[in-house]
Amino acid sequence: MTLHNVLIIDDEPDIRELLEITLGRMQLHTRAVGTVSEAKRLLENTHFDLCLTDMRLPDGDGIDLVDHMQIHHPNLPVAVITAYGSVESAVQALKSGAFDFVSKPVDLHNLRRLVSTALKLSQSPPEDAGTQAQQADPHGLLGHTPAMQRLNETILKLARSQAPVYILGESGSGKERVAREIHRRGPRQGHPFVPVNCGAIPAELMESEFFGHIKGSFTGATADKQGLFQAAQGGTLLLDEVAELPLHMQVKLLRAIQERAIKPIGAAHEIPLDVRILSASHKDLAVEVQAGRFRQDLFYRLNVIELRVPALRERQEDIPLLATHILNRLADHWDTPAKHLTSAAIQALMAHDYPGNVRELENLLERAATLTESNTIQVADLRLPHTTDTEHPDPSSSPQRPLTQHLEQQERQTITLALAQAGGNPTLAARHLGLTARQLRHRLGRLGLKHH
Repeated sequence: MTLHNVLIIDDEPDIRELLEITLGRMQLHTRAVGTVSEAKRLLENTHFDLCLTDMRLPDGDGIDLVDHMQIHHPNLPVAVITAYGSVESAVQALKSGAFDFVSKPVDLHNLRRLVSTALKLSQSPPEDAGTQAQQADPHGLLGHTPAMQRLNETILKLARSQAPVYILGESGSGKERVAREIHRRGPRQGHPFVPVNCGAIPAELMESEFFGHIKGSFTGATADKQGLFQAAQGGTLLLDEVAELPLHMQVKLLRAIQERAIKPIGAAHEIPLDVRILSASHKDLAVEVQAGRFRQDLFYRLNVIELRVPALRERQEDIPLLATHILNRLADHWDTPAKHLTSAAIQALMAHDYPGNVRELENLLERAATLTESNTIQVADLRLPHTTDTEHPDPSSSPQRPLTQHLEQQERQTITLALAQAGGNPTLAARHLGLTARQLRHRLGRLGLKHH
């Protein structure tokens, strides 16, 4: 059995003793100090699996220490201990990269929960975002463009935190998929992921849906009902389309997040919460706040970290890879051979604007795969608006472009298609193209197609 080391930093001897006794009963080895300088000296020579630090210390504060950890010990989870009701300090710590926070007076149940969750991070070393992006993971995010590489790298960082994340993106861009990835790659992955569409619940039923109710608490309450927060206990709750919450529900949600507890309708006592909150919307919450439709204090708590999901038109080079993946998934679902796109069909897909993003691409391909009678999908099968049959284009109707620009576009599309057909494997794609791996890397760099 591996003995985990926990570093405790607090200038109050009574708090240090309380934390050491509590963690000792959890079979953890602790080292306790009272200053930032002592903590930094220990960190230079000792491996720790978790750090608990007070916010106010004689020679610095917890935020400075969190910043130091992000630079020198980025894989060490840091939890801060804040004064009761000090929401601003807790939010600032989370923004700086703290794993989580606990308020004084320290609730030992919440402390043990926090420690148990944080230590799961040390049991699984951080993954490399580039390596992850290459794996044929049916649940992962596909894409090799710079926008998707940045998104994957950010997801890996956010997965190692408990900070609330607000996911902003257009409809159909994959906000729920991003939320699932944050959950799946984090220490809560073995617990429920519960998505809820806030715009799909009638206003009069919201409180019961979110918090549950007790039998007999109102007309029609014929049995106890577990709410969505309880269903997500230990895991992650995604508040999708959170901008659609009515104001009266925003007040109740804010209290649940601040107090980390809920009270079912008709219940006599509150239920402690151990849930990570993620939220998403295609609307800009900052604009909704300015318009008076969303509470600023709730926005402040949900938007600790903002994560923007790129629209599909911002990563068009990913379309061949996505299209191949979607067609293979359809073939598995239908138990039929996978259908393939012609080069002209791929070109047409890459030229489309996609107001509905990835969801629109999925619908286009499912319709085309359903209606075509052959195993090859032509441009006409896609039924894209404002497209003509480019399988055999009329040269007189083609726009005049410099030859080098035309050849570069053709080369880009050919390489992108080869990578998609090779499942993102550059070595296999190079072989299909009759190139060496080094030659392919050179061309990828010249064309701006970054690929690990």
